Amino acid sequence: MPLAVNLANQLGDALSFAFGMFWEILWALILGFGLSAVVEAVVSKSEMRRLLPDDSPRSIARATLLGAASSSCSYAAVALARALFRKGANFTAAMAFQFASTNLVIELGIIMALILGWQFTLGEFVGGPLMIVLLAVLFRLFLSQRLVGEAREQADRGVRGRMQGHAEMDMSLQGEGSLWQRLRSPQGFTATATHFVMDWVSVWIDIVGGLLIAGALTAWVPDSFWRSLFFTSHHTFAKFWGPLIGPLIAILSFVCSIGNVPLAAVLWNGGISFGGVLAFIFADLIILPILDIYRKYYGWRMAGFLLATFYATMAAAGLIVEFLFQGLGLTRTQRNAKVETANIHWNYTTVLNIIFLAIAAVLVRRFIRTGGLPMLRMMNRPLEPPHEARAS
Repeated sequence: MPLAVNLANQLGDALSFAFGMFWEILWALILGFGLSAVVEAVVSKSEMRRLLPDDSPRSIARATLLGAASSSCSYAAVALARALFRKGANFTAAMAFQFASTNLVIELGIIMALILGWQFTLGEFVGGPLMIVLLAVLFRLFLSQRLVGEAREQADRGVRGRMQGHAEMDMSLQGEGSLWQRLRSPQGFTATATHFVMDWVSVWIDIVGGLLIAGALTAWVPDSFWRSLFFTSHHTFAKFWGPLIGPLIAILSFVCSIGNVPLAAVLWNGGISFGGVLAFIFADLIILPILDIYRKYYGWRMAGFLLATFYATMAAAGLIVEFLFQGLGLTRTQRNAKVETANIHWNYTTVLNIIFLAIAAVLVRRFIRTGGLPMLRMMNRPLEPPHEARAS
């Protein structure tokens, strides 16, 4: 009986930590997804392929900017990158786009600042472009045209992956008038609401999973384990070890996109290095389920190549930012990331949550009233080409 009570108390603590983190970041999630939806509403996916013809610095820069503007969950980013590659985009540019669309987006920066601190947000937006540059260099040195040809042959088979339908949807605004006029139009309102709801649907599993795992780790894993794992008593070695083990933990966590930020908070409080946190967050594109998607999309050899090069660039970017920020005095030293039990008070967090929940309700209502619910069935399957749809 005492054992059952103890287990129940531990489970309650884990759920309390998970809900406490969720309550702290709820308004920021809605704000981030709302801003992201506005950006996505004005970025046309149909134009991306034309702008990414090769792996020149100009194309890589375009891919980075387009990816940052086309905010996606990790699964949708991977699916969209393959779609761009199949339609003629350069493979390196498609991978740069994929990196940017998960690591250089508005909502991720907001959540990181709220939970981990502004230093990590700055580190993310410095390390992200650095990681893309390193990736482009490695691809230029080691990626053979034969391997790209094999990957294209596999990609053209059109094997389905998670969030493929979401990646292919394009609700971007077209027409005349200023950007503000288009956003204020009924079509702009609908496009923004659609992207907002679709982005939430695509990542809610990762957010909930990340919160629950973070809560469980906080409640059940003792600090001594983390200190031992991260070699906190060996300060110099820990700085090199953190970016190496961070991606490995991410691979095994099964959580990607924004869902890994709560886990990063647990790791930071546990003693992992500043660069280790960044490398862990960068590694949302090499978790085990996504590695399996690479195998389906591009074949075994390319999947292995992506794992090796992605891992190397993620670890290297985390390490470089670690020492760069240390030299500039920007590295965060306080290990007080917001990992708290559920404790709701009438404060600014509660007020902001109420305001942004009301905004979310307006967007969801618009999505439903404009026929959005049938679109949800397309989230995990490719869209039919227009001529096929008419033929049926």
